[in-house]
Amino acid sequence: MISTAEMAVREDLAAAYRLIARFGMDDIIHTHISARLPAEPDLLLINRYGDLFREVTPASLAVIDHHGQQMRGEQVPINTAGIVIHTAVHAARPDAVCVMHTHTAAGVAVSCLEEGLLPLNQTSLMFYGQVGYHEFEGIALDRDEQERLVADLGSHRAMILRNHGLLTVGRSVGEAFALMYNLEQACRIQLAALGTGRPIHMPSDAVCQRTAAQYDADPDGAAELEWLALRRLADLPFDGR
Repeated sequence: MISTAEMAVREDLAAAYRLIARFGMDDIIHTHISARLPAEPDLLLINRYGDLFREVTPASLAVIDHHGQQMRGEQVPINTAGIVIHTAVHAARPDAVCVMHTHTAAGVAVSCLEEGLLPLNQTSLMFYGQVGYHEFEGIALDRDEQERLVADLGSHRAMILRNHGLLTVGRSVGEAFALMYNLEQACRIQLAALGTGRPIHMPSDAVCQRTAAQYDADPDGAAELEWLALRRLADLPFDGR
């Protein structure tokens, strides 16, 4: 029997998968999003490898432990890289209710730039001083990479995986999604600005710090309102085109 609390997390997580597809941030069947079970913090929900993100439902999510072992129901394929990355972050970060990873063109492009994410605009300043960087070591199939991965993430809410993609950590599924959406937008804006070939105007450090603090304070409760709106969007018909 699935508890009410677990079903709520399953519904949020399935919605996040569908939203990633809707906003064009999926990579066929690759990449992954995980969420911690509320009553069993050492167990995680993650997608069945082989499903398109638009196909993920609350019932299709698999339950794994921090060793990647499936703990309930029918045994299904699970992406090994998903196990390596997500179990490491959840085990190291008690606050990590949801961990999200993408391979978007913009995110991978910025991960390849020596300077990484630049504080160019209001959106990117959400991440000012809040982004870790992890060097590329090949496809994340080896558990000995986990220690370095979590060390590079530290207490940050986001990490750029060099030559690989983006990762966000949220205290809820909604927060992890909002961080990923905005990190993706910041990467797209950066590439667009640099692509003009024109001189770049950078805000001052003082303004960067002030803006980051304003995002953290969230005086209008925008984060909660945004996730409620996104949940409504996730329930609307979507043909994937």
